[in-house]
Amino acid sequence: MRQYEFVHPEYFYLLLILVPVIVWYLWKEKKLNATIQVSTIQQLAGARKTFRNYLRHLLFILRMCTVVMLIIVLARPQSTRSWEKSITKGIDIIIAIDISGSMLARDFKPDRLEASKDVAIEFISGRRNDRIGLIVFSGESFTQCPLTTDHKVLINLFNDIKSGMIEDGTAIGVGLGNAVKRLKDSDAISKVIILLTDGVNNRGSIDPLTAAEIAKTFGIRTYTIGVGSMGTAPYPVQHPFTGNIFYQDMPVEIDEATLQEIADITNGKYFRATNNQKLREIYAEIDKLEKSKIDVKEYSKKHEKYLGFAIAATMLLLLEIILKNTVFKSIP
Repeated sequence: MRQYEFVHPEYFYLLLILVPVIVWYLWKEKKLNATIQVSTIQQLAGARKTFRNYLRHLLFILRMCTVVMLIIVLARPQSTRSWEKSITKGIDIIIAIDISGSMLARDFKPDRLEASKDVAIEFISGRRNDRIGLIVFSGESFTQCPLTTDHKVLINLFNDIKSGMIEDGTAIGVGLGNAVKRLKDSDAISKVIILLTDGVNNRGSIDPLTAAEIAKTFGIRTYTIGVGSMGTAPYPVQHPFTGNIFYQDMPVEIDEATLQEIADITNGKYFRATNNQKLREIYAEIDKLEKSKIDVKEYSKKHEKYLGFAIAATMLLLLEIILKNTVFKSIP
């Protein structure tokens, strides 16, 4: 029983009771065997012993085994070979992503939106123990996916987002406010918003800094990411006559001052992504920062193992009763 520990090992002292019981049984057996003085045993030499004669001590052995099993049950065996990980509450993360028309700019491959989706999905795949949700915004905002640990569903919903789903524009304050709404009642040890945009707040009824103050009130940290190359980038433009889309180099305008202030207010951090690799490095840094905040404890969980011994004791007792009333019924 090296794999077991016992809560009440003192009950094993009861095994000492078996010693006088066994001695008494042997003495009783000897006393029952009477001696007869005869001149010869030739007439008895051919008598065969039946299997019941050989097994007549089985009932006593079964009784002793039952007692042993019951004593082990009283000692309460537990197994400690099973190791488990306990993660204290974990982290709740909302990714708020800009899906305005400017996110189709081609300074990222294939464009800003698709690059942002790909890198975010990689990030989600590495956060198995966290609840993650998705907010999209442009001229307004809505929840694409509430907080969930079902990351397969989340990734599928991530793949479904595209520019033009909602009215165009850049409502950073509304997007941030919607993310705060999803996190404010969370009891996670860490509540995080990753807000990604490529523009300047120009829509919505909520000022971005007001939304940041609300996030601070609820203890929500915000990492802001400005997406766009330095200088100019090829933006999609619709031809006024044909309606076809063509790309035209236009200045990249990101309100970095506001994004930096949002991060400062909420004790987060601001990043600027100028290409696919830089964006991937930013998510890797956020991943590293937040993983250091998870409290992971690995411990040995004790599992009760007395049930098997209790069942064994019951089976042995039933076997003794059955044999005593059938096979060994005529044996005193």
